[in-house]
Amino acid sequence: MSVLMPDVNLSLLLPEIVIAVVAMAMLLMAAWAGDQGNRSMVAVVAVSAVILAGGMTLLKGGTAAAVTTFSGLFVSDRLSSFLKILMCVATVLPLLLSWDYLKRHRLDEGEYFVLTLCALLGGMVIASSGDFIVLYLGIELMSLSVYVLAAYRRDDPASNEAGLKYFILGSMASGLMLYGISLIYGTTGSTLFSHVHHALAEGHGVGPALHAGVILVLAGLSFKIAAAPFHMWAPDVYQGAPVSVTAFMASMPKIAGFAAFYRVLIDAFAPLHHQWGPVLQLIAIVSMVVGALAAIAQSDLKRMLAYSSVGHVGYALVGFVAGTPLGYQSVLVYLSIYLFMSAGAFAVILVLDHAGIGEKIDDYRGLAQKKPSLAFLMALFMFSMAGIPPLAGFIGKLQVFMAAVQADLISLAIVGVLTSAVGAFYYLRIVKLIYFDAATDELTAPIAGMSRLVLLVAAVVVLVWGVFPSSLIHWAESSLKI
Repeated sequence: MSVLMPDVNLSLLLPEIVIAVVAMAMLLMAAWAGDQGNRSMVAVVAVSAVILAGGMTLLKGGTAAAVTTFSGLFVSDRLSSFLKILMCVATVLPLLLSWDYLKRHRLDEGEYFVLTLCALLGGMVIASSGDFIVLYLGIELMSLSVYVLAAYRRDDPASNEAGLKYFILGSMASGLMLYGISLIYGTTGSTLFSHVHHALAEGHGVGPALHAGVILVLAGLSFKIAAAPFHMWAPDVYQGAPVSVTAFMASMPKIAGFAAFYRVLIDAFAPLHHQWGPVLQLIAIVSMVVGALAAIAQSDLKRMLAYSSVGHVGYALVGFVAGTPLGYQSVLVYLSIYLFMSAGAFAVILVLDHAGIGEKIDDYRGLAQKKPSLAFLMALFMFSMAGIPPLAGFIGKLQVFMAAVQADLISLAIVGVLTSAVGAFYYLRIVKLIYFDAATDELTAPIAGMSRLVLLVAAVVVLVWGVFPSSLIHWAESSLKI
């Protein structure tokens, strides 16, 4: 009796192998890292591993055509390379910001960096998944790591509550998604995206059970990206988690969640766009409205940014609703820009944490009089998030709204423009506090070297991509060509 062996090409998994091996090695390094010097070495190794993995992905992604291994379970193409590079950047920037913060709060144990690498590994697996089971494994690896990171300040009740709440609600969302996957398998006979796509294109298994499975999968994935009405965890988790963790979860897990949307909606459910499109349109509208209105009443900046991220998720989902090449491209452009806007905003919060402030909106009152350069950068990121030209945030929103108009979704584009105008209020409120309110006390908050680097990189990217977005748009467009 012959046994059919799957094709195995480990060279396609080299970036993931690097992250996995380094994460396991760092478990031992963390156990041996007794003094501060050894702990810093663990952080250096973690950042170096992510940069190495990102570099390998970049070199491979520029020329490689779409190839699979493990009988289609793992996919390597330009899209996965694009998303993995974004995830590596979204991991490196918070790690660089975290060094000084973790030392001050005595959280610089090696386990922090191990968990961060494991979350990144899960996201990279999601980006290359060719099967629902592999997708689910990647989601759980990432989610479990972020759950622990959210509760990493063990002596802080708010952090413990954030981790527990995230874990309980996340487990429910994972259960919904897994049940949806079982319905899809039962109706199509496969969990491979390519097989599901073929079955749906032929009309096999299409019925109420399949539709229920698709909706459950969309609900589970919507939770992972904090799309309304599945966003209930985000404000409390953003507020309770350590600032360095919030900076990480604000971008990397969201990029991984959108990677899952790309794989599921394009590779598996593309023939059903006329059915899941309206569902996703409703989620996008609710997300934009909730993000615009709920953030207005917030006094905590991290909670405000949590609701803000819900709105940004809604804008990005517009591209999927359009279901056109421009729509899918616009999502990549939006994610790339949002990554640097978010990193810059949290970099300012972490700098102000030196003085024990930064998390309350009132902490920014009169910041221009105390720290003019920091005030300018915070205003820059707020203007970009509001979508004001000529900054990169305007380009991101312009792309998704153009995709909606091109797909004759005029009403959706109008809702997006209106909610963007409403959302500009709470961004401009911070700018008003920074420049037009009087300072109440002195501020001593030195800008560490790594924070200075992240602020500079984020500001340059927001400015350059706002004025010269063609390179980013071309990169996103070429990433979707297979």
